[in-house]
Amino acid sequence: MTERKLILVTNDDSVNASGIHALVDVATQFGDVVVVAPDKPQSGMGHAITINHPLRLNEVNLFGQTKAYSCSGTPVDCVKLAIYEVLHRKPDLILSGINHGENSSTNVLYSGTMSAAIEGAMEGISSIGFSLADYDANADFEPTKYFSAKIIEKALNSNFPKGICLNVNVPKLKIPEIKGIKICKQAHAFWEDRFEKRLDQFGRPYYWLSGEFSDEDKREDTDLHMLKNGYVSIVPTLYDLTAYEKMNEFENWKL
Repeated sequence: MTERKLILVTNDDSVNASGIHALVDVATQFGDVVVVAPDKPQSGMGHAITINHPLRLNEVNLFGQTKAYSCSGTPVDCVKLAIYEVLHRKPDLILSGINHGENSSTNVLYSGTMSAAIEGAMEGISSIGFSLADYDANADFEPTKYFSAKIIEKALNSNFPKGICLNVNVPKLKIPEIKGIKICKQAHAFWEDRFEKRLDQFGRPYYWLSGEFSDEDKREDTDLHMLKNGYVSIVPTLYDLTAYEKMNEFENWKL
């Protein structure tokens, strides 16, 4: 009899979010699932870890028969605690999400959802981050569940390269409207930041981050292009940020 896979599920929208419940529904089809997720929303935390405060871990009964824990820390904290204090071993697969809102292009650098997956890649664990391009609290996760099942099955039955995780984004469309799945590049697109200056009740200024997303990348093989054209995008993602193709150029500086 084939041994069942051990799957860790986490996210950045909190253990109470609809997206993680949808992902657990899918993951339980493929193995024994354990959930370790933040006790409150942690969007935009990137790869932050908690070093100046104690971390709290509490067992919660939110997923039926699936063992689950809420963590007071970041998504990366959740992965670390899960491996070393909950599972006491590395899982066969880490799934992060399903995030409310896409994590395409440079959003991956800020995303708590993808940072959890990247932490898994750093640990040598097959890891996938799932995001839906819909910020609505009542978002329809059925298309993402449908395509995530296909991707998870392939990941578990294929040679998943070490040190790489997958960044999966699903467009805000019904299942019949989605044209398929495309492996693609991360788009070169950025936030044009602005800050709204406001005053609190004491007359002291504070700032609220806002801005617009600027997509100037016209290539047709990027995640943003694929999402806009009705495809699920998958970007194989590395944690190694070295610009290898530019190393010789800096060697010529002769420092």
